[in-house]
This record gives sequence, C-alpha cells and structure tokens, in this order.
Amino acid sequence: RHLYTCTQNSLSLIISVFVYISTFYQAVLQALEDGLKKADADPSVKAVMICGENGKFSAGADIRGFSSPKTLGVALGPIVSLIESSEKPVVAAIEGVALGGGLEVALGCHYRVAHAKARMGLPEVTIGLLPGAEGTQRLPRLIGVPAALDMITTGKHIPATEALKLGLVDEIVEENTIEAAIRLANKVIGQPLGPRRLSLKPVPKLPNMEAFLQEAQVKVKRQARGFLAPELCFQAVQAATQRPFAEGVRRERELFQVLLSSGQAQALQYAFFAERAVHRWATPAQPTAASTFTVAGQGLGTMGQGIVTSLVKANIPVVALEQNLEYLNKGRKAVMVLLEREAKKMEGGAQKLDFHNPARLQFTVDFNLLHDVDLVIEAVFENMALKKEIFHKLSNICKPGALLCTNTSALDIDEIASATSRPQQVIGTHFFSPAHVMRLLEIIYGRHTSPSAIATAMQLAKDMKKVGVVVGNCFGFVGNRMMFPYVEQAVFLLEEGSRPEAVDQVLEDFGFKIGPFRMSDLAGLDVGWRSRKGQGLTGPSLPAGSSARQRRGQRYSPLPDLLCERGRFGQKTGKGWYQYERAGGRTATPDPWIHGFLSQYRDTHRIETRYIDQEEILERCLFSLINEGFAILAEGIASGPEHLDVIYLNGYGWPKHRGGPMFYASTVGLPRVLAKLQKYSEAHPDVPKLRPSAFLKKLVAVGNAPLKEWMSYLSRQSPKL
Repeated sequence: RHLYTCTQNSLSLIISVFVYISTFYQAVLQALEDGLKKADADPSVKAVMICGENGKFSAGADIRGFSSPKTLGVALGPIVSLIESSEKPVVAAIEGVALGGGLEVALGCHYRVAHAKARMGLPEVTIGLLPGAEGTQRLPRLIGVPAALDMITTGKHIPATEALKLGLVDEIVEENTIEAAIRLANKVIGQPLGPRRLSLKPVPKLPNMEAFLQEAQVKVKRQARGFLAPELCFQAVQAATQRPFAEGVRRERELFQVLLSSGQAQALQYAFFAERAVHRWATPAQPTAASTFTVAGQGLGTMGQGIVTSLVKANIPVVALEQNLEYLNKGRKAVMVLLEREAKKMEGGAQKLDFHNPARLQFTVDFNLLHDVDLVIEAVFENMALKKEIFHKLSNICKPGALLCTNTSALDIDEIASATSRPQQVIGTHFFSPAHVMRLLEIIYGRHTSPSAIATAMQLAKDMKKVGVVVGNCFGFVGNRMMFPYVEQAVFLLEEGSRPEAVDQVLEDFGFKIGPFRMSDLAGLDVGWRSRKGQGLTGPSLPAGSSARQRRGQRYSPLPDLLCERGRFGQKTGKGWYQYERAGGRTATPDPWIHGFLSQYRDTHRIETRYIDQEEILERCLFSLINEGFAILAEGIASGPEHLDVIYLNGYGWPKHRGGPMFYASTVGLPRVLAKLQKYSEAHPDVPKLRPSAFLKKLVAVGNAPLKEWMSYLSRQSPKL
C-alpha cells in the first residue's frame, strides 16, 4: 500500500505490496501502476523489485471482492501486462506465499527469486473460478502444458524446490530473499528483456500435443463430475496452445466471466466462509491447548488407529491402550504402517514425526497408565454397554480434570456420561473414517457438558487440522441422522424397481464421489446390520410374527438384512450390493445375482415393478436428507444451515460446487423442495421422513426466506450453540 525508494546497490525503487488484498484492493493496484510508471519515467531507476510485507509475497485477492463488478481478472491483468512491458528489469522477491493474483504478478515479472520455504499456486479453481489475470496464458509458456494444467486445474500449492525444478522461479535462497533479488536485479541491468517476457514466448511443444490434450480433457471431466471450474481452466490452458497470446487472454476473460456468474462459484465461496463460521459458538470458554496435552487413545481398531495417527501428526503425545496383547500388537503394527506412510508425505519425514520415541507414542494394555493423561478418546466397538463400562473405569482412573471423549457415530452422549462421576467432562468426538484422512470432527455436547470441555474439543480439532463442528445430542447427531433417510430412500427405490447401479449413477452424476450402495459396500453392510439389531429392528429381539416390511407402524425394508444373512457384507467379503474381484477388492461391478434376488423379492411381496426416472431418484434421496436437516435446525441440534453444510462437505462427500445440502435447497427454491416432498409423502404415507418439516413449511409460508435469515424464524435455540 505504499512505495518507498532505496538506493542500495543502485536499485532505487522497491514496490512493497501487502499480503492480503482486501478492501484496499483498488488502492494496491493503483499503487502498483503508479510505482511502475514512476520507475519507468525516472532515469535514475535501473531496475524494479516487487516484494511483500511481513514475510509474505501475496495471498492474492480477498474472495469477497469477486462479487463486485471490478473483478480480479479485469483489474489485475493490465497491471501484470504493465509489469511485463517495463523497459527496466522487474524482479519478484517471493517469500511466504505467492498465490492466485500474487503468483500472476510474479509471472509478469522478468525474474523470480523465491525463499526456500515459499509456496506457490493458482488456487482459484477451489472457489469455482480460474486465474483471471493472464495466468492461464503465461504459466504454460513458462513451465509447459502438463505442469501448468496440473497446477491450474487442481489449485494445488507447490514448494519452492518444485517451482525451481519446473522453471517457475530462477533461483531459491535460504537467506534474505529481498537482498538476493536486489543482487539479481543488479546483475541483469542492461540485458535484453524480450526473452524474459512470457507473453512473447511460444508454448513449449509436445510431440503429441493434440493426443495429450484430448486425454487430459477426459481425465479432468471425469474427476470434475459436473464441477465447471476445472473444465473451464482446461479450456483456458488449451487456448494458450492454439491461439496467439492476446486472443488467449480474451478467451481467458470470457471463461472467467462465465464462472463468475455461475451458481457454482457462489456455492464454493459460500462453503469457504461457512467453514470459517463454524469455529464460532455462543458459549465463551477458555480451552486447554491440545498441544500441551497427553492424550490416551482407547481402542486400536480401524478408527482408533486413524485417531492415534492424527494425534501423532499433530505433535500431541499419545498413550495408545488396548484390552489385551493380541489386539495391542495388531493395532501397533497397523499404526506404524500408517505413520510410516504419513511420514513419507511430510518434509522432514519420520524424524519430524518422531513416532518411535516412547515419550511421543506409547502402547499399553495397562489402564493405570491413564492416571495422568489430560484427555481420553475412546474408540471401541459401537456398543452402549461396553462404552458405559469403559467410561465408568476411566472415571475412576483418570485425574479429575481429564476430558473423556467418545468416538461414537450415533449413541446417546448423556447415557454414556451417566456411567461417570463427571458428566460435565464427557463429550462426543465423532471422527470420520479413515480418521487420519477425513477432515470432519463432529463435537457433540451432552446435557451436562461444560463450555470449557466444548472449547477444549474445538481446540483439539484445530490442532489436529480438522474441521470441528459443535452439535447437539440426538440419535445419529447431524451427519448420520440426515444420512438415514437418504439411504432409506435408496433402498426403497430398489424395492420399487430400480437397481443399485442406477441409483448410484444418478447420485454420482450429481457430484458425489460414491453413491449410497457403493458407500455401503465400502463401509460394510454388517455395521448397519449390527445397529439395527441393537435397535430391535431385526434379528433375535424382533417379536415373532412381525411384518417383513413394517416396523412400529412405518415402512421398513429388510433387503440389507437379507444380504447380511447371506454373508454379503460388501467389499470385505467380495459381495454386497455389487460383486468384487475378490474379498477386499475395490472394483464394483453390477451383480446379476442381485438383479435376480430383487426380482424374486418383489414377486414374494407382490410389489409391482415400475420404471423410476433419474429425477425421482435424485429428489427422493436428497430432499428427504434436506428435510431432516430442517428438523435438526428446528430442534436446536445445530446452530445454523452452514453447520449442516460444512458437515456434509467435509464428512459425507457432498459435491463442494453445490455448496452443501441446505445451500442446495436454497438454490433449488424451498417452495419446490416442499412441493416435491408433499408429492412423495402422499405416494408413500407410511414413510414419515418424507413428510415435510414444519420449519420448511414455515419458511415457504413467509416467502421463501433467504438462507441467512432462516434461523431468525425460530424461537428455539440451544443455549450452548
């Protein structure tokens, strides 16, 4: 935001650009333009160096600015051209980050010096846009089409070492980057600048450019699943290979405007801000910093292994506990494999994680070693009696201030807490599998959970680099409670005439990475079966003479139970809703046996098979899930629609470019959602989850209220949210 002159080593002008180009965005651009023109006009200035302040080059534009008419692409592009056309060498001194518009400014410079710890990227695709300041045209000319496509269509950040290998920067330094840039500027004064102007360079040729582009387009399309930005990023880079620079820039701007006006950019920007909003909740409290903790992990099954791995990665000392040596050794071996794998991905590797150090990670079967831990995360089998037994034991062994967390996906936190002498210290921490990969952490407070316990759990999520969302206590909490009607509808659709692959295809075309039946096979059908047996919906505790397709006066489908009775548990057994190449196989193929089984089932229960179109599949699955979301909001289980959306975006594979289920409902229009639910509810009166929520009806009655106003129509709110 300011200019200052510097005569050191005959470099007499330095332009300093602040990191975050926010409300002062136009002022920064104006300062850049004025400074460059002043430098060009001043005969005493021999070179120009552009750097950032406070150790960061530039993180690009504040994304709130994209909704204004003067967008990044329109405003910054000419400035980048002005930098490049300077008659005096311009050197970028890159420290910290050069992202988005920041990297595009660096691409306009004739030379680039980066600090060894700097990171660079063009992440616009992640908010539904493309680099709009000529970046899609300059980057391929500098580093070639394959590398440029990879960076632009994924939005990934690359370290300075990789940038040097690609030719993105001219040198990297360990010491003062600004001094190094000044030295380079002095060295190149008087050298011809034509070869350094990227707009004049041809795109490096590939021997098979057309074939490469065709293959890359198919790959981008397949991975995008209806997400526009990666496809249009590809088209912009393709234009660089086919058109002169100026025409390519025009094409980039056209595509940028298409994305800017698309609902997808709006959805992604909503998701960006929603994730930041969930870190706030109503009850103020002081957390204990998780980095000062010793944490005990109780249970080393699949989920426990992932939780221990996440804690070690977060530099939190861990005591990992199992009930006997056999399970302990099995769990230890699995954790070590995961940690070795994670270490390979990190700079510094195993040495940085230091997981062979017993002060950092200790395995034991001795409950007494939990005397001094600050927090316990229990991750045993999803069984209430077992969890209560463990919490009773923990309550007697752990010190009074220790926080007791349960990793449960549905069980009642208050009932678990009742087994302890400290219910205020009990909280639910629902990790998502695999726990060392998935970012979501549902934090569930009980009736007695203290505000400081909530604050500490949120701090733990932050230290583990997870997205913590505070929710209330009910069966299934938020994520799984909304998932139940979605899966229920998917199974009912099979009863009525559809097939697993048809239902999955519709939901994958919508943007889910995996449909409900492939998801069920991956998770294991036996998990749900165990839960239903526990609820008395199937198995030995089901009263004799119960109707096969009715439970407690509501429609019920025994189809998943029947598959489990035949040992079809999904991928683990090689057969489930699909068949697999072997037990533990990953490739799902439609199973003729299932088709025959469904046909026989319909005949047995006299269900008339009918053709079910894609629209009905999509609406019944999604609108029943959304309807449950409205019920959750009305009950005060979550404090706003963005909390539900963040849970679905980070834990359930909801397509990010659709903003989350509640945001999606607001774009479809609540009157349409209500009308469709009424239609399906009338057709299936014995399915309560299709009956429109009273809150949804209210929002439609008041005139289709915008999403940000929904909660103002509710009088009830949880005191802890």
